[in-house]
This record gives sequence, structure tokens and C-alpha cells, in this order.
Amino acid sequence: MRVFIYTSVVMLYVVSQFVSGSVIRYSIGIMAMAALIVSAFYARGVYSISGAVFFGIGTILFFYNDYPWHTFILHFEQVLGLLSLFFVLPFMNSLIRVGRYDQNLSLWLQRGATNASALYRRSFSVCHLLGLFLNIATVPLLVKSLRVALREFQKQIADKFYTQNLLRAYALCLTWSPMEVMISTTIDITHVRYYMILPILLFMAIVMAGVDWIFSSYKYRYLPVTSSGPHVEYPKQVYQKVIQLLAMLVIFIFIVSLLQHVLHKGFLFSVVISLVPVSILWAMLMRKTKRYIVIAVQHWKERTKGLANYFFMFLSAGLCVEMLSHSRLRDALEAVFQIETEQTIWLYIMIGAYFLVTSFFGFHPLVALTLLASLLRPMLPMIPAIPLSIVLICCSLATVMYSPYNLSVSILAEELKANPYRIGIWNIWFAISYMAISIFIAFMIEKILY
Repeated sequence: MRVFIYTSVVMLYVVSQFVSGSVIRYSIGIMAMAALIVSAFYARGVYSISGAVFFGIGTILFFYNDYPWHTFILHFEQVLGLLSLFFVLPFMNSLIRVGRYDQNLSLWLQRGATNASALYRRSFSVCHLLGLFLNIATVPLLVKSLRVALREFQKQIADKFYTQNLLRAYALCLTWSPMEVMISTTIDITHVRYYMILPILLFMAIVMAGVDWIFSSYKYRYLPVTSSGPHVEYPKQVYQKVIQLLAMLVIFIFIVSLLQHVLHKGFLFSVVISLVPVSILWAMLMRKTKRYIVIAVQHWKERTKGLANYFFMFLSAGLCVEMLSHSRLRDALEAVFQIETEQTIWLYIMIGAYFLVTSFFGFHPLVALTLLASLLRPMLPMIPAIPLSIVLICCSLATVMYSPYNLSVSILAEELKANPYRIGIWNIWFAISYMAISIFIAFMIEKILY
């Protein structure tokens, strides 16, 4: 039943982008409410708690604002784009597995590294590349691949290696990934073009990766690793797979940008409707269409059933943010941010501090960004779009490295049987430095271009 309800919500959302009217709005509202109710029975952990809190606050504010009761179901729409992206991502994940891109990169990772410093750089690169396509599934995959090489390490040293290597690489790859929901959401908020911020985001990722590699080369250079083989068996095949992945990424970016320009429906929506056709097209080029469809459909069903956490939390958060945007509290918060628009450097610092604080209170960065967007919307014409986009993207995605409530940290903590707060502490200073550098670069771009 979950698969049917979630699919209905997403399909109605897509239709609503081309067909307007009260019938389609109420249809979406009814199915969104059904999805929320069903998800409440399956949501777990922080998602269940956060969703219940958001729903409670949103409901109280709904009645406080004295809206007609029959409009209650119409206040979930603004998060449907985010949920739609989670809904279609499994089709790209399946493509990576069908093409055996993950296996080839894992093979390259395990062979030939003679010390921990070289292994750190290699696993960082593999995580960065796979993270663009496999998303969070990259972390447990690489933990498994690294276990043999790190089995002689003391547990704390090995855990620190996993934490700093994988989470930093994963966060930096998300910084410029066109399939990352934080990027598409930010683009729809600030109305910049993806190609305008891509070079800056890539530069940020390269700089921070270089800094991390320099420090790791001193930290791990004398630590030998257990190698599973003397050399890479199929170097040409590995290189071909890397080139194919990059080519697919370039094609995907081009198609998404073209659709955004033609349809004028926003970057996030363009990603949602492009991802499945591009994946099928690539499977056809690999001549594995039938196998891909069988695996993709099965994987999609499994992942869709597991979306209860996201549907419950984000639908509840959508209601809460929508109600907050029409309350007096929103006016007070907006006034705080509006004071800083005269000196944008302080606004950028405040945004960084906002994500830092909310991440330790259990706010998912998407929820925090959605709330912040409603506060910044009246001020957007006065704030330079490109610098603001850089700050929003980098500061929100920095939480991937350290927030104990973030899915990446939670999954790694579960894999390592470690405390998520300790994992966060190992990355907190790197994450804050990343935020600070992004704020500095954004401020310099503002001074040069605006």
C-alpha cells in the first residue's frame, strides 16, 4: 500500500506542474494526508520524533491562524519536490550496480595501496565519485571494501580513518552533485543557473580535498595497510568505467539544464523528470536494458517502502513551515535576518551558525533550509544570488560530516558500532573550516561581481 500511495503522490505532483486547478490541488492534498498517516506507523527514531513535533506545531498554528478546516490538506505541497527526488533516485543507484561501476572502483580501491596515506587518497576519490550516483549507499559499501586493509589498525584509529575519509569525501561530492536535493532546492530558492555556480562549487571541493589530503599524508604516512593484492587486475576497465560515469554526469547535467530552460519549472523538478529517462537511455547504451529494468523496479520498490521516514518528517515539516510563514513568529525571525542584509558578511555568518545549531537539535538540513527559505524570501532581491547560493549549499551540506542526526553519520556509526556524537566531533572542526571558507569565498565573489 505504501508503494501505491507514495507513487500516487509523486505522480499527482508531476501532473500539477502542468495542470492547475482546485481538483488537482485537493487530490494531492488527500493523497499527501494518506501518505502522512500511513508513514506515521512505519517512521522510526529521530524521523518519527521530529515529524510528530513538526506536525503538532503545524496543526496548532493552523487553528491559531484560523484557516478553514477543509484547507488543512492543502499545506503539504512545498516539500513534494524533495520527496519526488528521493522517490526516483533508486533508478540511478540501480544503473551503477548493473553497470558494475561500484565493483570496479571497489577493486581498484583494494589493490596496490602500500600505506594508509595512499589508501586515504584512493578511497577518498572512490567515495567522491560513487557518492555522486549511489548517494548514501556509498558509505556502507566502502566501509566493507576498506575493512581488509584496515584490519590491523587499532579500533579508534580505524574508526577515525573511516569517519574523516568517507564523510568528508561524501560531503564534498554532494557539494556539486546535480542530483543533490540541497543544491536543487537552493537553486529554486535563489533562481541562479546551475552552470553559474558549478565552477565555484567544484573549486570549493578541490580546495577542501587538497587540504584534507595534505593533513592525512602526515597523519597516516607511516601506517602500513594490509593489501589484498599487488596490483590492479584490470586498470583499463577501471579507467573506462570512470570515464563513462563522468560522461553520464555531463549528459545528465546538460539534459536537466535544457529542460529547466524550456519548461521554466525549476531545477529540482527538471532533475526529477530527467533521472529515470536518462538512466534507461544509459542502460540501453550498455545493452543491458532488460536486466536493468528488472533490477531497478525491484530496488525501487524496496527503497520506496523505506521512504516512510522521509514522507512522515518532510510532510509534517512542510505543514509546520507553511504555518510558520504566516505567523507572527516568522515576522520576528525575518526581522533578525533583515537587519543583517545591510552587511551581507554577517548574514552569511548567521546562516552558517543557523545550520550549525539546528543540526544539533535534530533538524534535518533540508528542513532547516526550507524554514530559512521562508524567512529569506522577502529579502532575496537585496541579496546577491550567487554568493548566497554558495553559502546555503556549503553550510547546509557541511552537516553531513558531523551532525549526529544526519543519515550519513547514523549509518556510519551503525557500521562501526560507534557513538554518532564521537564521529561528529572528529569532523566538526573540518566542517566549520569548510563553512568559514565558503563564506569567505562568497563574500569575495560579492565584492568582485556585485
